[in-house]
Amino acid sequence: MANIFVYGTLMTGQPNHYRMLDKANGEAEFLASACTTQKYPLVIATQFNIPFLLNDPGQGHHVQGEIYRVDQCMLRFLDEFEGVPNAYQRTLVQLEVKGTKNCAAGGEEGLEPGNLTEAYAYTKILYPPEWSSLPTYERYDSFGDHGLRYVTREERG
Repeated sequence: MANIFVYGTLMTGQPNHYRMLDKANGEAEFLASACTTQKYPLVIATQFNIPFLLNDPGQGHHVQGEIYRVDQCMLRFLDEFEGVPNAYQRTLVQLEVKGTKNCAAGGEEGLEPGNLTEAYAYTKILYPPEWSSLPTYERYDSFGDHGLRYVTREERG
């Protein structure tokens, strides 16, 4: 089992979240909402408006997302879906827990609001230099005010 931090289209309410729920891909259990303890640039790039977490700590914002516990089958699926190691790299990031699936009873494995934990995030180490000057976001929303709606793989033709 591994903990994964999702910050983009795999989050609840976003276009690819259904992939986290599809048992054919493996098991994924929502553990908590969280944000990165370090600032990172979260940008929206390419003609498909894909969110990328640039592995440039200290720049950007404390990025908000969700922590999931995934089994090896889901981890393999996510690595393939995210194009590891060419498109993204799986990087360990430190997170501050914001809320858990059962806040009243407290989180599991020390995942209580305010606690620190680590999880893997899919980050971009190599990227075009112009991406450094793109607007950065604290929280991704495909349907946000930025007007950069994510183009799904099915829509790309």
